[in-house]
Amino acid sequence: MNGVTLASVTRSEWIKFRSVRSTLMGVIVTTVLTVGLGALIATAVRANWSQMNPIRKLAFDPVSASLGGTLFAQFAVGVIGTLFITSEYSSGSIRTTFAAVPRRGLVVVGKLLVLVGSLFVVTEVACVATFLLGQSIFSGVVPTASLGSSAVLRSVLLGGVYLTLLAVLGLAFGLILRQSAASISAFTSLLLVIPIILFLLPQSWQNAATKFMPSALGHSMMSTNAPENFFGAWTATALLVVYVIVAFSVGVVLLLRRDA
Repeated sequence: MNGVTLASVTRSEWIKFRSVRSTLMGVIVTTVLTVGLGALIATAVRANWSQMNPIRKLAFDPVSASLGGTLFAQFAVGVIGTLFITSEYSSGSIRTTFAAVPRRGLVVVGKLLVLVGSLFVVTEVACVATFLLGQSIFSGVVPTASLGSSAVLRSVLLGGVYLTLLAVLGLAFGLILRQSAASISAFTSLLLVIPIILFLLPQSWQNAATKFMPSALGHSMMSTNAPENFFGAWTATALLVVYVIVAFSVGVVLLLRRDA
C-alpha cells in the first residue's frame, strides 16, 4: 500500500481514460461538434448576412457565432465526464479500483487530474480552431474579430474552460448518482430541460433565473460583450466554478460514505 501515490494512481487513471473506446469516441465527437458545427453556423451566417435585420447586424458577435458548436459539444463532454466513473460502477471494476487504492480520495483526484488535463487541451485546441475557421468563413462579408484583442482572446479561451468545467460537472453527477443513464439524464436536464421550462415562465422570472443557468453562463463566457440581463464573462466563470465545486464536493462526500 505504501507504493500507492497520487502519481501512480493518476497514471493508472490515464491508462483507463485513453484505453476506453467511449472516451476516444467522446473526444472525437466533441472536436467534430465544436469545429464542424461551428463552421456550419458560420457558413449559414455568411449566406444570410445580406438579409439579416440591421439591428441584429449591429449586435452581431463574430466570436460567439464562430463558437456556436460548443452548444452541442457541451453534451459530449458531460457524457465523457460521467462515463469516466459510472462505467466502472456498471462493470463492477470500481471494487477492484478501491481494493487496489483504499484511499478513495486519491482515485477521485487522479480522475480529476486526468479529465481536466486531457479535455482542457482538447477543448482549447478545438475552440481556437473553430474560431479561426469561422473568421476565415466570415472574411469579406461578415465582420470578423482577431485574437489580438484581449476580449476576443478571453472569450475563445473561456470556451475551452467552459467545456472542461462541464466535463467535471458530468464527473460530479457520476459520483453522486453512480448510474450512467441517470447521470447523463440529470446533466442534460440541467443544460437543456430546465432552460426550456424557464422559457415558459413570465418574462420577469426568466430574466431573474435564466442568467444563473450553466448554458447561459457559458454564453456569457464566450461573448465579447455580455448579453443584456446576463453576467459578465468573469462573473459567469466564477459562478460556474462554484457550481462545479459544490457538485463535486457532494460527490466526493457520498463516495467516501457509501459502499462501492
